[in-house]
Amino acid sequence: MKRRFLHQFWQLFRGYWTSEEKWKGCGLLALVIAFNLGSVYFLVRINSWYNDFYNAIQQYAEGQFWPLIGEFTALAFLYIILAVYAIYLRQMLQIKWRTWLTNRFLARWTRGEVYYRLQILRSDTDNPDQRISEDINQFVTLALTLLFGLIKQLATLAAFSVVLWNLSGTFRVPVGSHAFVVCGYMFWFSLIYSMAGTGIAHLVGRKLIGLNFEQQRFEADFRFNMMRVRENAENIAFYRGEQVERVGFSERFAKVIGNFWQLMRQTKLLNFYVNGYGQIALIVPLILAAPQYFAGTMALGGLLQTVSAFGRVQDALSYFVSSYDTIAQLIAVIRRLVGFMDHMAEAEAHEEKIVWKEAGEALALEDVSVTLPDGRTLLAHVTFSLARGARLLITGASGCGKSTLLRLLAGIWPYGMGRVVRPAESRVLFLPQRPYLPLGSLRRALYYPLAASKTEARLKTALETVGLAALVPRLDVIDDWSRILSLGEQQRLAFARVLLVAPDFVFLDEATSALDEPREEELYALLRRELPAMGMVSVGHRSTLRAVHDEELMLEGEGKWKVCPIRS
Repeated sequence: MKRRFLHQFWQLFRGYWTSEEKWKGCGLLALVIAFNLGSVYFLVRINSWYNDFYNAIQQYAEGQFWPLIGEFTALAFLYIILAVYAIYLRQMLQIKWRTWLTNRFLARWTRGEVYYRLQILRSDTDNPDQRISEDINQFVTLALTLLFGLIKQLATLAAFSVVLWNLSGTFRVPVGSHAFVVCGYMFWFSLIYSMAGTGIAHLVGRKLIGLNFEQQRFEADFRFNMMRVRENAENIAFYRGEQVERVGFSERFAKVIGNFWQLMRQTKLLNFYVNGYGQIALIVPLILAAPQYFAGTMALGGLLQTVSAFGRVQDALSYFVSSYDTIAQLIAVIRRLVGFMDHMAEAEAHEEKIVWKEAGEALALEDVSVTLPDGRTLLAHVTFSLARGARLLITGASGCGKSTLLRLLAGIWPYGMGRVVRPAESRVLFLPQRPYLPLGSLRRALYYPLAASKTEARLKTALETVGLAALVPRLDVIDDWSRILSLGEQQRLAFARVLLVAPDFVFLDEATSALDEPREEELYALLRRELPAMGMVSVGHRSTLRAVHDEELMLEGEGKWKVCPIRS
């Protein structure tokens, strides 16, 4: 399991660095690494400056004071420039990597109706929007922060280990009549201390990984619940469901707070350890270097240079201790993204058993069976054809598969088997009970899913024909039209969309449920008059629909069905 997880993490990480944008990314990466290495070089120079400066202070060498202050100013200025641009270029790389990764996830999520299949296949794929928006951002930010931090600390370790080794001298350990000489003893002590510290930090903080994962999930669920209330505000108001919604908010928020308390307690333990570990590391080099200083073999400048070098080495070796909380967050984010990738792969890997063929002039189903995701059969061995200009009404009891059959005909329901024949290059439009109106102008909502390319006159005529002439002056007003328009107005707008798109076949799933019967009859007559060659398949329960269709496909339950003509 761990090997598979590491493999998927590597796939997630390496994609950008082997993509078409790899040279830009690698160039920025090289610059950031170079700037970090340059800043380490200046830290070494400043460390050496400590020796010269404090020795001059100890010797009251006033003539060396101001030149050394000037040297420090120059070193500090160059260090600041490198440090600032290292962060700036890292953020630039972060933007480019996040953009590339987000585009890839969005393309995969929206390709082949994966976003739709995830809803009907898995109920535990929570909040894909958060995974694409927030989790990718966190992954890129945390990964780059840890990567460049590690590179800088490795360079610091390599540079200052040599300095600390040379400054430490030797330490004699008497054992009986013999004495063992330890060279670079302060370096060895720092190494042992940091290795032990890293192991203990993992034992103390490992629970943070799971807690961070759960915290992100609970926060997303709480936010999604509030979004649902906003989207369904009118329905909730009609039901006077505020109290129930508050209970739902409280339950989800309680999970957020409960998990956060656990996160706080575990973080408190880790912070106790990390801060104690860091404070001990401050005093240890003074204790280790004190014998040489008091023996007169080390000057004040050497003492302070040794303490500074020990601190740099200690920080480098303790990188995983100080970064443990960040590492825990990164692992939690990776788990969420890998889980999302697994679910998308499962949706993509579903074996399509419906055979689609483009031929002839009619829409035909040949021995088609419709099933649910769990394998249960809704319809068995359905065979019928719909010629251009023909009108078919699908009827049956609720839950017998009417809407599901419509989804299969529209090409979005993947669970079934058989063969569907459709005329070559035919255009298909699906009208659900609640039309989808994208954010933006009313013009854009009308043309959806096409680009706005029709003439102004035809657009106005379409609105006037369906009884929405009052909306003509507001065509370019940008707003949330699904909130502004009533369901009946939205359904009439969908019929105007049919007139503009002029598909070869249209599928209507109770698309007139919010309209009165005279208006319903008028709109169906409008389609027959304006688009006589368009095939039509409708789902509905009203008996009045029979008068505007030629044939009826009756679904009788348990997979049974029959087609019969409608007598006028």
